[in-house]
Amino acid sequence: MLAQIGIIPDIIRDPAVDETPLRDETPRALALRLARAKAVAEPGAFVLAADTVVAAGRRILGKPADAAEARRFLALLSGRRHRVHTAVVVVAPDGRRGERQSESSVTFARLTPADIEAYVATGEWRGRAGGYAIQGHAAAFVRQLQGSYSGVVGLPLWETASLLRGLGWR
Repeated sequence: MLAQIGIIPDIIRDPAVDETPLRDETPRALALRLARAKAVAEPGAFVLAADTVVAAGRRILGKPADAAEARRFLALLSGRRHRVHTAVVVVAPDGRRGERQSESSVTFARLTPADIEAYVATGEWRGRAGGYAIQGHAAAFVRQLQGSYSGVVGLPLWETASLLRGLGWR
């Protein structure tokens, strides 16, 4: 995704962060807390971290543990609107920090049991908040999207570029 806006990272790391929501934590607050936890400063380097949280109401739909949970998530999202919250944190080489959040509304079509089974069989749900990847086969489920497509994918590009520019990147 970063290549779309002319950025090729030098290093990509998968930080070990516990993504368990805190008691009474809102989806928006969870996304920001996790992005902040991932944004570990590195002297002399720009660090970019992000996290995406899918929520049906206040119910947070994390990364499904297995296919059965992916089916439950998809059944819950079927025929309804949900929100996708993505937070981005950038730390500049001098330690300055910037944060932005993107909130999008996604409405799924009604899914049949066959739709859900076919999607789960693709394996795209693995490691995906809410159990789906909008940039993959699940694109066929999206009746309406309001907000940032790239934010739903997992990195809101406008917000990311704005943060980087604001902190002096190139």
